[in-house]
Amino acid sequence: MSDPESLRGLLLERSVQRGSFTLASGRQSSYYIDCRLTTMSAAGMVLIGRMGLAAIRHAGWKPAAVGGLTMGADPVAYAIAAASFATGTPIDAFSVRKQPKDHGMVRLIEGNFRPADAVVIVEDVITSGESARRAASAVEAEGGSVLGVIAVVDREEGGKAALEAGGWRVVSLTSASALGLRSP
Repeated sequence: MSDPESLRGLLLERSVQRGSFTLASGRQSSYYIDCRLTTMSAAGMVLIGRMGLAAIRHAGWKPAAVGGLTMGADPVAYAIAAASFATGTPIDAFSVRKQPKDHGMVRLIEGNFRPADAVVIVEDVITSGESARRAASAVEAEGGSVLGVIAVVDREEGGKAALEAGGWRVVSLTSASALGLRSP
């Protein structure tokens, strides 16, 4: 079975739920993708790490680090960072908080990020693109540059277009259509 087929199978088995849901974007949906059930599984981490790293290489990006808005992006970033280690060109990981800590270093971005870094923003599911936009804006406000955005799943509800209109190329590992959740 190919990696894309394996990812679709894992997502359908673990993460896709049907019913009536209110999404983080405020939109109503007849399905919900709790991607963390896949991204935090052992099989999902290995698969997403390998596929995410391949997507970065295919895009021609050479990031110092990958990360995004906590918590959906965290396991995706960690999986890619771990997969990169054996390649001889490691990519570190970081997390963007929803709000800066009010103590200690009072950081919005935690982990392996430096102001001059070129990074790739990662996301578990893109709907409106708002989470990835917030993460990218935080990185740019701290002096970093965003090479692009990688999502595990694109719900195909305008988020990719919104991010690309903001100047960030978006690559998704799979989509709602590929999962049979939308008509192509």
